[in-house]
Amino acid sequence: MPTGVHTHAVKIPSRAESCYSVRVGSGLLGELVPELRAGGNASRLFVVTDSNVQRAGHLATLVDATALSSFVIEPAGEAAKTLRTVEAIVSVLERERYGRDTMIIALGGGVVGDVAGFAAAIFKRGVPCVQVPTTTVAQADSAIGGKVGVDSELSKNAYGAFSHPAAVYIDVATLATLDDRHYRAGLVESVKHAFIADASYLDYLEAHLDEVLARDSAALTELALRNCAIKGDVVFRDPEEANLRRVLNFGHTIGHAVESASGYALHHGEAVAIGMVGACRIGERLGVTAPAVARRATALLEHLGMPLCLPPEISNDLLLDLMTRDKKARGGTPRFVLIEAIGRVHCPDGLYAVKVPADVLAATLGDLRGR
Repeated sequence: MPTGVHTHAVKIPSRAESCYSVRVGSGLLGELVPELRAGGNASRLFVVTDSNVQRAGHLATLVDATALSSFVIEPAGEAAKTLRTVEAIVSVLERERYGRDTMIIALGGGVVGDVAGFAAAIFKRGVPCVQVPTTTVAQADSAIGGKVGVDSELSKNAYGAFSHPAAVYIDVATLATLDDRHYRAGLVESVKHAFIADASYLDYLEAHLDEVLARDSAALTELALRNCAIKGDVVFRDPEEANLRRVLNFGHTIGHAVESASGYALHHGEAVAIGMVGACRIGERLGVTAPAVARRATALLEHLGMPLCLPPEISNDLLLDLMTRDKKARGGTPRFVLIEAIGRVHCPDGLYAVKVPADVLAATLGDLRGR
């Protein structure tokens, strides 16, 4: 050791494990602000939402009697999931002199939850965020788990953080105003949960899908509870996606690539549906996935009205390039989550995301083009 240089170990306490409540019910929105204020966790509340939620009347339900400040993302949609939107939110917070006593309420779908959650994670080095998902995809998946982020010009979720919400409020009544295409596409994440973790949940979805499509409150509450249990268990065991949590990406390697390549003309769930069928085909070719798995996946996704073939205008070269940028990729090689049986994910050598031979992937993309 050079003369005059001393080493001193500074011990920093590890982050306390994040625990938060998830409330599920119908009509929770009107009770939210008084409940948060009574909790005393923040002196100033700030709402981030989008124009779709505003038009549906949910923002008014939340803030009319409380005079909360809000930021409305306009236009709504994946194109707003950028650093520019996050910067705009932070600018408003700074202009209105919000500080570390701020709590951000993310009222909306997956884009709102990601953007608001990421803004909360970086504003003043982190302020609490309450997730209030109003879409099927957000209620099933993105609002729970603490992953927030925005897209770059090249890939989805290129900028992000692990930042758990202070609480999650799932009000199934908000789904009544969601348009049919978004509603159906978001249900794909529920199907995904059943395939990776719970055969009985898949049985429930197959038996009660008509009630779910009719937006029956009891059926939607059951879905929310099952989704929370499945995702909550996975996140608890692997909060920062070291390995196990990758099972939640079943269908997402191809799915994210298709979604990006379409310019987000395809909704997330629509693209993931194609990706799930693709993952089943890969598994069949490798002798990993039982043929019955793909048959049940295809039947249920068709019942939801999901596309199951690749758009003809999207080239394989573009998809392969995008897959090499996927967050599961290692050394520029994409990784896939494969299913052995309903409720059981393939895990060779203890790994839940695996490499796939190039010829198998190419043949599978051919399958997804109907040839």
